[in-house]
Amino acid sequence: MSTSEPPSWPHCAHGADPAADSAGCRGIHVPGHTACLAHLADADRDAYLASLTPGASIDHRGTTFTESLLNALLNALRDPATGNPRLGDARFDSAVFEGTVKFESATFEGSAGFGSAVFEGGAWFQSATFKGDARFRSATFKGEALFGSATFKGTVRFDSATFKGDAVFESATFKGDAVFQSATFVEAATVGPLVCAGPVVLSGAVFGGPVTLSLATRRLEARRTRWSSTAEIRLRYATVDFAQAVFEYPLTIAAEPDPFVLTDGRQLAEDPFSSAPDPGVRVASLRGVDAAHLVLSDLDLSGCLFAGTVHLDQLRLEGACTFDTAPPAVHWRRWPPVRFTERRVLAEEHHWRASRPGVVRGWNVAVLGAGRAGPLQLAPVYRALRKAFEDGKHEPGAADFYYGEMEMRRHADDIPRSERGLLTAYWALSGYGLRASRALAWLGAAMCLTVVLLMAVGLAKDTPKQTVTGTVPGGGGKATFEIDKDDPKNPTGNRFTGERFDKALNVTLNSVVFRSSGQDLTTAGTYIEMTSRVTEPVLLGLAVLAVRNRVKR
Repeated sequence: MSTSEPPSWPHCAHGADPAADSAGCRGIHVPGHTACLAHLADADRDAYLASLTPGASIDHRGTTFTESLLNALLNALRDPATGNPRLGDARFDSAVFEGTVKFESATFEGSAGFGSAVFEGGAWFQSATFKGDARFRSATFKGEALFGSATFKGTVRFDSATFKGDAVFESATFKGDAVFQSATFVEAATVGPLVCAGPVVLSGAVFGGPVTLSLATRRLEARRTRWSSTAEIRLRYATVDFAQAVFEYPLTIAAEPDPFVLTDGRQLAEDPFSSAPDPGVRVASLRGVDAAHLVLSDLDLSGCLFAGTVHLDQLRLEGACTFDTAPPAVHWRRWPPVRFTERRVLAEEHHWRASRPGVVRGWNVAVLGAGRAGPLQLAPVYRALRKAFEDGKHEPGAADFYYGEMEMRRHADDIPRSERGLLTAYWALSGYGLRASRALAWLGAAMCLTVVLLMAVGLAKDTPKQTVTGTVPGGGGKATFEIDKDDPKNPTGNRFTGERFDKALNVTLNSVVFRSSGQDLTTAGTYIEMTSRVTEPVLLGLAVLAVRNRVKR
C-alpha cells in the first residue's frame, strides 16, 4: 500500500500534505480519540495506557512505535504474577517499529497480527507464546529476528516476509502450521532447530546466503524455492516436496538420526512426535529440479517422483537412500503365473503397472501426483539413475536401474516389433543379463533336452567299424590298402541305457564349453551338437555376466 493511499481504518493523518499527495500518519485512532497512540496528547496517552489491563485486546495498526512508546504499552499490559506482558488480540499490522522491539516472554492470548509491519531494528520474540494465530505476512525484519524458544499454538504465517538479518527460531515450537510462503531470507545463516506439529511451508521462498535449516516437522513444502548459495537441510519425521525448486549451488537434504542439539548442549524436545515410530525422512517429489547440485543422504525415496528432473545422472546419493521394490513372491491368480524378482522400483512405475489391465496385487496405484508417466517417460529416468549409481561405484544398485530401463524399453510403444521381440527374449532368457538363476535354469533345461535328443536319435547304434581293403601283388612289392569307416547307424531298440546316457552327457558338457566330444553321432546328432555348441555357451555366458553384475563394486 503506497503512502498516498489511505488505509482502510480511520487513521491519524498527522502531517498529511495534499500537495505532496501524502496521507500523513497511518496510525489507527485510539478509541475515543482522533489521533494514533504516537500522536496522542501526553495526558490522553497516559489515560489510555492506565485503562489497559493484562490480557486486554489492542489495535494499533499503522502506528509508528519508538522503543520508549512500545515499552510503555507493554508495561501497561504486564502481568504482575509473571512480570511479562500478556495481550489479548493484538493488531500491529502495517506498524513501524523503530529501534529494538522486545516482546520477549510475552503471551498473546488471542490472534497476533503483524502483517506488513516493518521492524527497523531487532525483533525479539524469544520465549513468547502465541496461543492463537500469528500473522507476519509481508513483514520486513531489517535487523535480527529472534524467535528462539517461542511457542506457536495456532497457525503462523510469515507469507512474503523479508528477513534481512538473522532469523533465529532455535527451540521454537509450532503446534499448528508454519507458513513462510514466498518469504525472503537475505542473510539468515540458520533457521532452527525447531519443532512443527503441522507442515512447514517454504514454497516460493528465497534464500540469499549460505543457510542451514534444522526442522522436525511432519511435512516440508519447498516447491519453487530458490537457493542462491550453499545450503544444508537436516530433517526429522518429514515428508519433503521440492518440486520445481532451483539450486544454484550445492544443496544437501539429509535425515538426522538423533534429536537436534541446541547451542547450550540440550536436545531439542520433540513432544509433538512422541508417538511417532520412526524419525525417517521421505521425499515426495523432485520434479522440475536441476539435480546437478543436489545431494541426498539417508532418505526414503520409495514415494519420490523423479520424472521431469533435470541432470538426474549427476544426483549424489549418500548413506542409506532407499527405493520402493517390486511386489515379491509368485502370483498364481492369473494365467500365466507371474513372478517379479526383487529390485529397486520407482514410484511412477508402481503407479503405471497398477493402472494396467490384469495387474497383480502389490503394485501401488495411490502415488499422488504420478500423472500419466509411462514407459516412454520412465526409461530415461531409470537410465539417468543407473549412471548416478555407477558414478557412485554402486554397481548392484546400477544393475537394478538398468533392469528398470530395459523393462520400460520393452513396454514402450515407440519401438519396432522386432526390437520388442529381441528384448523379450533377452528378458526371458536371463533377465537382461542380470538374473543368473534364470540363465542357469535355461542352461540346465537346454542340457537336459540335448541329452535326451542325443540318446533318442543322436548317438549311433554302435561304434562304426573300420574296414581295410587292398591288393597284395603276387610277386611282392608295394601293397596299397584303403581304410574305410561305416556310416553311423541310427539307433534301434532300447535307446535310454546307462552307457548311452554317459556318452550323451559327455557330448553335452563339451558343447557347453564349445568343444567337440569326438563321439560318433548320427546326422541328426551332428546338428543337435552344433546347436548346443551355440546356445549353451551363450546361456553360460549370460549366467556369468549376471553374477558379475550383482557382485561388482
